[in-house]
Amino acid sequence: MSGPGRQGREGVLQLDRPSTRVWRERVVEGLLFLCGVISILTTVGIVVVLVGESVAFFREVPALEFLTGTEWEPLIGNSYGVLPLVNGTMMIAVLSSVVALPVGLATAIYLSEYASDRVRDVVKPALEVLAGIPTVVYGYFALTFITPLLRDVFPGIGVFNAVSASIVVGIMIVPMVSSLSEDAISAVPRSLRQAAYGVGATKFEVSTRVVVPAAFSGVVSSFILAVSRAIGETVAVYLAAGVTARVTADPTQSIQTITSYIVQASLGDASHGTTAYQSIFAVGLLLFVITLGINLLSDVVRQRFREVYE
Repeated sequence: MSGPGRQGREGVLQLDRPSTRVWRERVVEGLLFLCGVISILTTVGIVVVLVGESVAFFREVPALEFLTGTEWEPLIGNSYGVLPLVNGTMMIAVLSSVVALPVGLATAIYLSEYASDRVRDVVKPALEVLAGIPTVVYGYFALTFITPLLRDVFPGIGVFNAVSASIVVGIMIVPMVSSLSEDAISAVPRSLRQAAYGVGATKFEVSTRVVVPAAFSGVVSSFILAVSRAIGETVAVYLAAGVTARVTADPTQSIQTITSYIVQASLGDASHGTTAYQSIFAVGLLLFVITLGINLLSDVVRQRFREVYE
């Protein structure tokens, strides 16, 4: 006998009344709907706050000056060119990707194609530990360990620099790349691997020329999401890279990202209602747009290169 019910005293399965089942289904449906509505309203509320304060900011600062200016000194010099913050944010994203993407993909290939069950049971939890370490710990790790090592190799490097921050951010996003890429690689049918072995391909050739291309959409999506995570990183970058807003291509210098400026200004340096205070929301809106664009790009790539196997 199938269907929801309960065990009676005589050991006979007694079905719930139809009205009770319908009531329970409606309660569950209502709770799920409420959770969805809360998520949507939260997103709408964030956007409304960002846009509302940003509109007040752009009444005082022209949008063109904001987007194209190369000097950012809102707290002391009333200069509101956001390019130095965008430069620092993109530098961290690119350099951390150089660290994380190859390491994460190689780890995913190893776990999926080479590692034994025993090794996988050790490595995967270790990666999850990396993902669970607080970002402030990564920031102090960069200051007290990575930066001194870099200064031994490059004596002219500053205490606060983009290289050190990029390395720790790269370490932080490795688990995201490896986990999502491994899921995509593991989803590739075994028949493709067997077909490649059947024509004489080696294990390395099967992994790199058959499996990874077949999982391309998932791998690229993991890359894009990891870059989005790197762009939004705050505390580690604030501690390791410094707060010097400048347009530069030299990663050995101190820089400032969008998120680190938000932290700096939120500590009380900007009075409520001032243009400097409203600039927090303007750069926050810019960061929201950048992150949203990256996530939309991830969806496009996933749909464009998605492979469906039977």
